[in-house]
Amino acid sequence: MVTVAIVAILAAVALPAYTRYITRSRIPEATANLAAWQTKMEQWFQDSQTYQNAAGSGCGVAAPTSSYFSFSCSASSATAYTLTATGTNSMVNFTYTIDQDGNKSTTSVPSGWTLPSPNTCWITNTGGVC
Repeated sequence: MVTVAIVAILAAVALPAYTRYITRSRIPEATANLAAWQTKMEQWFQDSQTYQNAAGSGCGVAAPTSSYFSFSCSASSATAYTLTATGTNSMVNFTYTIDQDGNKSTTSVPSGWTLPSPNTCWITNTGGVC
């Protein structure tokens, strides 16, 4: 009985820590894809002299794919865009952005997490750490 109690206590401590670890390990999927996408957008701009696609209705570079994030682009003009990674599945409530000037921000996080202040980076841990 004592052994079962000890195992239950260890599981109660280890499971939340493991869950936080898994969540933190999925964040680089969003940030790395945003950084790579930004580089592709700059290459597109050098070739096309615009960030927009040929129709002028979106970005000239296709969005990356991911299991835990959906990606979107808003090209408000030929010289401005915002790339966004929005969490899906187990990463719901995480939203990261970057613009044409390289300004990064974390626009939303789940409860229990803290947004950085000032919000000029991509959060990687619960305490607002970038």
